[in-house]
Amino acid sequence: MIYEPVIGLEVHIQLLTQSKIFCSCSAKFGASPNSQVCPVCLGMPGVLPVLNKKVIEFALRLALATNCQINHRSIIERKNYFYPDLPKGYQISQYELPFCEHGFVDIYVEGLGAKKIGLTRIHLEEDAGKSMHSESYVARDESLVDVNRCGVPLLEIVSDPDFRSPREVSAYLTKLRQLVRYLGICDGNMEEGSLRCDANISLRPVGQQQLGVKTELKNMNSISAVEKALEYEIRRQTAILHDGGKIKQQTLLWNSNKSVVEPMRSKEFAHDYRYFPEPDLLPVIITAARLEQAKSAMPELPQAKRTRFIEQYKLPEYDAQVLTEDLEIADFFEQAAAGVQDKKSASNWVMGEVMRALNEQGCSIKNLRITPQHLADILVMLEQHKINLKIGKAVFEECLQTGENPAEIVAKKGLHQISDSSAIETLIDKILDNNPAELSSYLEGKEKLFGFFIGQIMKETQGKANPKTVNELLKQKLRQRQETTININ
Repeated sequence: MIYEPVIGLEVHIQLLTQSKIFCSCSAKFGASPNSQVCPVCLGMPGVLPVLNKKVIEFALRLALATNCQINHRSIIERKNYFYPDLPKGYQISQYELPFCEHGFVDIYVEGLGAKKIGLTRIHLEEDAGKSMHSESYVARDESLVDVNRCGVPLLEIVSDPDFRSPREVSAYLTKLRQLVRYLGICDGNMEEGSLRCDANISLRPVGQQQLGVKTELKNMNSISAVEKALEYEIRRQTAILHDGGKIKQQTLLWNSNKSVVEPMRSKEFAHDYRYFPEPDLLPVIITAARLEQAKSAMPELPQAKRTRFIEQYKLPEYDAQVLTEDLEIADFFEQAAAGVQDKKSASNWVMGEVMRALNEQGCSIKNLRITPQHLADILVMLEQHKINLKIGKAVFEECLQTGENPAEIVAKKGLHQISDSSAIETLIDKILDNNPAELSSYLEGKEKLFGFFIGQIMKETQGKANPKTVNELLKQKLRQRQETTININ
């Protein structure tokens, strides 16, 4: 029997607010354990939470960008469960009436085509703390708890069970991460936990409508890890079903070191959490005026930016696609292109030299020492024939290492291009006279030696001669030598 997977995702995005969702504690990542807490996020008796306005602003952006139906009135509830990193014994969340519902995200998978992934809901939620079991400073028989993350604002994006392959999941997460970065609401860093994904997966015979028993996968800290975990779980469930066994509904953890899933606990149902309205918080009301204000403040989204790059900068569709995949790269290109005439050249350099540097250094573009203005300065010098391409790339590397101004590098190292025709003519005559054997062979028909002469000239000028001028004048000089040889004979 052939089985097909049915996958749904629950994605938590940590919002880029300065403070937590219900108190003024810092939401910044990386602080000393248990240093960013107060009576509110610790759930002390008698305290009252206050909803952070910025959270609603960010939630509206995401709802609009994912084509969701925004509820005029949504209710905040308590999700009750006990875990050591949850001081209150409940998590403030939404369930019965969430912030927004029934949206979608369009994805494209090479070889599979375009697909629309439905969104069941997006709701507000506070984060729980962090339990530490395996860190080097934790003893084998103990766990430590860091509650800094308690109360950090989250949006949970619950998809419909529309995925039929891990590749579709990967495309969706990539699209979602791009979207939240464009919206400026989350940095999308899965390694630091600011974007986290849980996957629900079941198998059913192809053609059957009824869903199979599902398992939930957790502890996946990259998009590739999500894809690998799902592929493993599909193989595991398929083997069990082929052997006549039954799938147990449970929560599984992905062990990236062993590349296997490991049981965590039995899977909970919604009623296990005993949701009820949070008595200390009023319903969230979204007025028509507030919605219109949010619409007018929406930033440019990836598809719109891609279309604009094609129309405004006359770029090929491929260039526009590559440049707009990451907002920081798109911004870098635009800032560099603003100061140059040849926008395609700016695109080539960003997709080539800049992206190569990013891959080699393993950092984000904002951490590169070379700036958009540096790149623009190099491109302008190329346009004005002050330097050639080889020198331009050398100056780029110098900027990359030192952050120094390109014009200063060129001046300090004497890298200005030699374009003086008379000086280049004199040098060509010298090179031809110093290499009589090669000249004789060229005149006898070995035209590949043209490259040899070019190399000698560029070596003599340390790569500073204008290649176009050298090429034209060398052809002219060799033609003259050829004519002279014919006349003599």
